[in-house]
Amino acid sequence: MEHVTAAHVIVGGNAEGELVKSTSPISFWGGVDPLSGLIIDRRHDRCGDSIVGSIFAFPEEIGSSTASAVLVELVRNGHAPAAIITCKVPTVLALGTIIADELYHSSVPIFSVDQASFDSLVDGSRLRISEKGEIEAVGDQG
Repeated sequence: MEHVTAAHVIVGGNAEGELVKSTSPISFWGGVDPLSGLIIDRRHDRCGDSIVGSIFAFPEEIGSSTASAVLVELVRNGHAPAAIITCKVPTVLALGTIIADELYHSSVPIFSVDQASFDSLVDGSRLRISEKGEIEAVGDQG
């Protein structure tokens, strides 16, 4: 079995997907296209990349409280990430996923990890996260 990292559960749920890891903070408002799930902030290190169905990891959220509306829209139209991992608790995004669950009975699990655990995440690897916050790499990591 692969190494398991323990994350703090912000919004629970199970998820699996390819890790899209950013080293830059992001605001979903103006940083992520709510219709496509593409990162559109031209100054962001992952500009042009899709977060649809991914485990999206970034150090912290920045910007507007309307970012929660972007996450709700991503959930509504099926373009949300499978889960979010950050180093700092993303309160605005947590609110968005809670609202999405109320409106659409679908949410995005959100987890926080310490900086060392964040640094150990390998971009492009396939991760599985349990509702308890256990993060493990799965599949061929060769």
